Amino acid sequence: MRGIIPKFDSSNKVVFVNRSLAMEKIKCFGFDMDYTLAVYKSPEYESMGFDLTVERLVSIGYPQELLNFVYDPSFPTRGLVFDTMYGNLLKVDGYGNILVCVHGFNFVRGEMYPNKFIQRGDTERFYILNTLFNLPETYLFACLVDFFSNCSRYSSCETGFKDGDLFMSYKSMFQDVRDGVDWIHFKGSLKEKTVENLEKYVVKDPKLPLLLSRMNEVAKVFLATNSDFKYTEKIMTYLFDFPHGPKPGTPHRPWKSYFDLILVDARKPVFFGEGTVLRQVDTITGRLKIGTYTGSLQHGIVYSGGSSDIVCDLLGAKGKDIIYIGDHIFGDILKSKKRQGWRTFLVIPELAQELHVWTDKSSIFEELQSLECFLAELYNIEISFSFLQKVTHDMDMCYGMMGSLFRSGSRQTLFASQVMRYADLYAASFINLLYYPFSYLFRAAHVLVSYMLSLLFVLLSVKQRACNACCGEGTSTGSDSPLNRK
Repeated sequence: MRGIIPKFDSSNKVVFVNRSLAMEKIKCFGFDMDYTLAVYKSPEYESMGFDLTVERLVSIGYPQELLNFVYDPSFPTRGLVFDTMYGNLLKVDGYGNILVCVHGFNFVRGEMYPNKFIQRGDTERFYILNTLFNLPETYLFACLVDFFSNCSRYSSCETGFKDGDLFMSYKSMFQDVRDGVDWIHFKGSLKEKTVENLEKYVVKDPKLPLLLSRMNEVAKVFLATNSDFKYTEKIMTYLFDFPHGPKPGTPHRPWKSYFDLILVDARKPVFFGEGTVLRQVDTITGRLKIGTYTGSLQHGIVYSGGSSDIVCDLLGAKGKDIIYIGDHIFGDILKSKKRQGWRTFLVIPELAQELHVWTDKSSIFEELQSLECFLAELYNIEISFSFLQKVTHDMDMCYGMMGSLFRSGSRQTLFASQVMRYADLYAASFINLLYYPFSYLFRAAHVLVSYMLSLLFVLLSVKQRACNACCGEGTSTGSDSPLNRK
């Protein structure tokens, strides 16, 4: 079940590599805060966000019955696309091909999509729910569509619902939810309730000070977060609130001492483009000082706003000198790589669960691969294809209602394609870097295109037959179909 992350040895220590990266060439380590340095406990944090958003919707006129909704962490996954025209949640691949279509909690064929394909570039219609903060609203979209579809007071239309002479489109419902989520984050009580019970909502890892202190020895370290200073101060103070320093027996250090540069109110992804005015924060009052900061980098000062260009200037680094570590595939990873050429490390907390299922249910995936190989050799595949769909469904359900974050059956999701394209490194936690020396070379595996794989298979087959001939072995005449192998 999603939301309960099991202990899994590999995911606790491994860093996965998409593009080779020499750690000794890194001059600066950059960090996001929310869901990166500060890991929010799941499903407690998402459940609170869900409840607060529902309360906000009811306060603006939505039915009181919505207050009976209870967040279910087994349903949502990141990377789904919400269709604001038809109210469907879609799982798609990197090209826009639909892998799964859900209306409320009903899985449907999606006949309204020609060729089972969407134009992802149509951002007015399709909204990608690809952050961990999106999980509560992903489930809420399904709840709302299900509620209005089954409530006798409302009649369903193709693009929304009617209550007498009143019509509510899926698009207006979507906008209400989005506005509600923004409201609880910026004006509501989400942050207030979080800091009131940090132990309940925030993971505290004693290895964090140790890792950052080691980074301090070989490079500069900076923090760039969208959160405001007051919230950042409370979260970071809690994360470093240990009676000792980086190691037992060493004196305690305040959290600011681990960073050469601290930026709050960064407004990513704007931060990676034109940015905003760089101002200095009065750390006593939390207010911004008047005027634009134009001085040199000073240790211990907290800045507000700025841009990635300013970060490069202050730290005396650029491009591949910097690795930025964050959880947001768009706001942290894609923009930092495309705009600045920074190296990237994507934090994917769900990876622990993904790896657990992958290893625990590997027999199902092997069966799926065997079926696909077998189907490739057939002309009449109707019966076998239905069995393939069943095995694919069984595999997906091992992860949760909406399946794996990375694939549907053997097909990669949009999220997986983005990870492959933009994240140089990725792991369940950046703390995994603690298990690698800072002189380490993360080397990516060689990637072969399809014609190379086919040629390699032929060469291996020829080599195997030659070996068999030399050893005096006969050639097998039995079927080599994967379905016939024991």
